Order: sequence, then structure tokens, then C-alpha cells
Amino acid sequence: MTGDYDLTAVSIAKSIDIVKTEQPRVISGRILADMSDVELQEALKDEVIFARIAPEQKFRIVTNLQALGHVVAVTGDGVNDAPALKKADIGVAMGITGTDVAKESADMILTDDHFTSIVRAIEEGRAIYSNLRKFLSYIFNSNTSEAVPSAVFLFSKGLVPLPLSVMQILAIDLGSDMMPALGLGVEQPEEGIMNQPPRAKTDRLINSKMLVKSFLWYGGMEALVAMAAFFAVFALHGQSLVNLPANGELYREATTMTLGAIIFCQIGQVMNCRTKIQSIFKRGFFTNRTINLGLAIEVLLFSLLAYVPFLNGLFGTAPITSLEWGILILCPIPIFLLEEIRKAWLRRRQT
Repeated sequence: MTGDYDLTAVSIAKSIDIVKTEQPRVISGRILADMSDVELQEALKDEVIFARIAPEQKFRIVTNLQALGHVVAVTGDGVNDAPALKKADIGVAMGITGTDVAKESADMILTDDHFTSIVRAIEEGRAIYSNLRKFLSYIFNSNTSEAVPSAVFLFSKGLVPLPLSVMQILAIDLGSDMMPALGLGVEQPEEGIMNQPPRAKTDRLINSKMLVKSFLWYGGMEALVAMAAFFAVFALHGQSLVNLPANGELYREATTMTLGAIIFCQIGQVMNCRTKIQSIFKRGFFTNRTINLGLAIEVLLFSLLAYVPFLNGLFGTAPITSLEWGILILCPIPIFLLEEIRKAWLRRRQT
């Protein structure tokens, strides 16, 4: 919609690929004034150009587009454009030629007055939103593996000693998880992010699909691996799994393995969270320097918790053997491979 003449409006629309047909329908401001809202909404269902329209008619068009369920963006620079800019879902004002009133009414200001900047802004916005979801998904998934050991202890009525202490949970949440999570916040946009359809207005940052994937899929796998690592320590030392000790060096070594299994599983999880459906093999394992640094800090932190005597006493940990280190290194592999299989299945469904 524009205040320009019909031919000018059609020429501009074709030059930037807004319209696809050779002879698009053009409705002038004079014709629009005689149309009812029902007639206008019917016209808006097809490809249409509005020419020679007044500012108040822009407001009316925006209102009717929103009534049809569309997400509406409006650009403008004058005082008269302010109502439409304010009404639109996304008001875009010109930064150089725009009036102060237009800028105050807008959600976005083009500092260079170039419309191509809108595309870059949308891409950056989509990347930020996507990275927020990746960050939250990564943070959420360790909650299951932290809760399951306590649940096993409670439901077994103490027959299975507590596999993970409160201090060890804090070491994960406030220590090892932080840097990789921050790395997800600076992840580069996925390939084809601009080809994705716009999100529904009702779509939430945290939805049921995300919670199921984080807590049940990611978290469930991690919890199974963590509990397996806990029992593996007793088995490796020839300890019967009946009447397990609830204190002593062997017990602390077992809880250290639970802690280590969760931390190492989180290495696989952060790689899983970096992409929605794209394979990490295509994205590249080491393309995010912040995550690389975070993973190194994770392993270093766990080593300190396992081998520094002062931290052993504070967190209830104990040194682990080289064989147990080998088990920890293997922990993220099944989690990573299962997620790669799921993503491959999703990619196949899209083709």
C-alpha cells in the first residue's frame, strides 16, 4: 500500500517481487473509500496493491489484515503514518527521513533507510529466538538426570543410596553447565532459517513440544546413562548390588561417576542443541569457540572435583580410575547418535 500512483505502485511491487502476477489487482484510495470491511477482507485474500491511499486508509487496511489473522508490518516516515505504524504488529520507521513521531510509534527503525536492512534484522531476530530456545532446552534437560537419582533413592526407600548429592547438583547447575549454555546464545543461524514460515502469533518461547523433548527425550536418555554409571562403579569393584553402601570411599566414587556421567552427557547434549534438524556433522563440531571453551572448562571442573582433596570433602566426591574415565568418555556417544538419527528422520520427512 502506497500513496503513489497506480503504475508507480505496480512497478515498485514487481521490482522487489512483492507481486507474482503480470496484472495484479490495484485498488485506489477512491475505490477503497466505497468498500465495506467485508469487501475489503475479501480483496485482501488475494494478491492486491493499494495505490493513492490516505494515511487513515492504511490504518483500516492494517486492522482488516489483522482481523484475517495475518501478522502485519508497515513502513512509514511521516506524522500521518504514525497510527498505522502503531497498529501494525511490526512498525518500521525510517531513521534518516523519518519524523520523531513516526520513530516513536515504530517497533523498528531503519538507521540507513534501506529496506534490505529489514531482511537482515529479521534473520538476526530469528537467530536470537532460535538460540534462546536452544539455551533453554540445554538448561532444562539436565534437570531430569538430576531428579531421577533422588527419585530412585526415595522410591527404593533407601535401598539404593542417593546417587547424586545436593552439592553435586549445584556443581552442575552453577558450574559446568553455564559456559556451554552461553555458547548456544551466540550460535550462528542455521542454514535455511529465512526459508522457514513465520511463527504463529500464539507460539510461545517455551511450549509443550520443547518441554517433552528436553525433559523426556534428552533428559530421559541422560538419566539412564547417569544411573548406569553409578551402578557400574559397584559392579567394577565386585560389590553386590544388594545392600549397597551409603557412605565410604566406594560410595563417593560412585556418586562422582554419576556426576561425571551427567557432565559428559551434557557435552553430547550441547552438540544436539546446536541445531534443530541439521546434522552436527554438517554444521561442524568445533565452529563455536565459546562452546569449545565451555566444554574444556567442564572437563577441567570435573577433574578438580574428583582429585582436589578440599573439593572432595566439600562435594562428597572421590578420585576415579582410568577405566571409569573411559566409561565417562563413552557416555555422550549414544545420546548424540540417537539424536542424530531423530534429526535424519525429520529431514527425510521434510523432503
